[in-house]
Amino acid sequence: MKILLANPRGFCAGVNMAIQTVEEALKIVGTPLYVYHEIVHNRHVVDQFIKEGVVFVDTIDEVPADSTVVFSAHGVPPAVRNAAKGRGCTLIDATCPFVTKVHMEAIRYAKQGYKILLIGHAGHDEVEGTIGEAPDAITIVESPEDVENLPFTLDDKIAYITQTTLSRDDAQRIIGAIQKKYPNAKIPPSEDICYATTNRQDAIRSGASDADFVLVIGSQNSSNSVRLMEIAHQNGTPAKLIDDKSELDHQWFEADQTVVITAGASAPEHLVQEIVSELLDTYGGEVEEFYVVEEDMHFNLPVTLRVLRGDTSWTAKAD
Repeated sequence: MKILLANPRGFCAGVNMAIQTVEEALKIVGTPLYVYHEIVHNRHVVDQFIKEGVVFVDTIDEVPADSTVVFSAHGVPPAVRNAAKGRGCTLIDATCPFVTKVHMEAIRYAKQGYKILLIGHAGHDEVEGTIGEAPDAITIVESPEDVENLPFTLDDKIAYITQTTLSRDDAQRIIGAIQKKYPNAKIPPSEDICYATTNRQDAIRSGASDADFVLVIGSQNSSNSVRLMEIAHQNGTPAKLIDDKSELDHQWFEADQTVVITAGASAPEHLVQEIVSELLDTYGGEVEEFYVVEEDMHFNLPVTLRVLRGDTSWTAKAD
C-alpha cells in the first residue's frame, strides 16, 4: 500500500490556541474548569479534557456563580457573554480570530442598515454565535435555492458573510447566486473562509486524483472535516471520515491501493500516526508526504488568561 499524507493537515492556529488556552487555564485555575460548548469539535480532545477535570456545558446556567468559563474556538453570541458576566464569572475567550473577524463584519453591516446573508450551516456553533451579534439583520442561506427564495428586493441593502469552515466551492456557488439576484450585494473586505480550511481543502483536491481511497481523520460534528470528505467525493474518490483507528474497516482496502490520509483542523496528529501504523502493519508498503503549502500562523493566548498567570508582556504587543 502507498500512503500519501496530505500537508497541511490537523491542528490549525486557532485550534492550537484554543487547546493551549484550556491547558493553561487548568494549570492556573484548577478544576473544575468550565468550557462553554466543545472547545473544538473533536471527540478525543474533549474526552481527554473531561478526564483532566474540564466540565463542558451547553448553557451558562450550568456554570456556578463566580466560576471561570472558557468560550470555545467557535465563538459565542453576546447574550452568552453577558449571562456569564451576570453570574460573576471570569471569562476566558478562546474564539478563533477568524471567527471574531466575521462577528465584527456582522456588527458593522447591521449598524449600516444591511440585510446580512450568512452563508453557513444552521445550528453550527459558529453560525449561532455570529447570528447573536445581529439577530434581526441576519438570514442564514445554505444553498443557491435558499437565495432564490429570499424575500429581499433590489432596493434593500444586502451584504453577505460566510462561516469560516465551509467548502470554498460550495460557498462560491451560493455567492454566485447572491450576486446574480443582488448584483449590488456588499462583498466582505477579505474572504471569510479561513486559511486553514482552504489549505486543507486544496491538499485534498491535489491528492485525491492520485488516490484509490481517502481517509479523513476527524469527528462527525467537525464541519471542516466533513467538507474534506465531500471534496474527495466530488473528485470521484471514495472517502471516509473516521475518529480513530478503531473505526477502520478493512473491507475498504486492498494491498495495492494508494490511500491519501488527511486530518481536519481539530484532529490530533497522533490519531493519524496510529492509523498509518495500523495500515502498514496490515498491508505493508510505504509512506510519502506531499505539501501544498507550509503554514506558520500563530495566535497569542487570550489576554485574560495571561493576566491570570501574571504575564504582563502582552501589554507591549498587539494580539
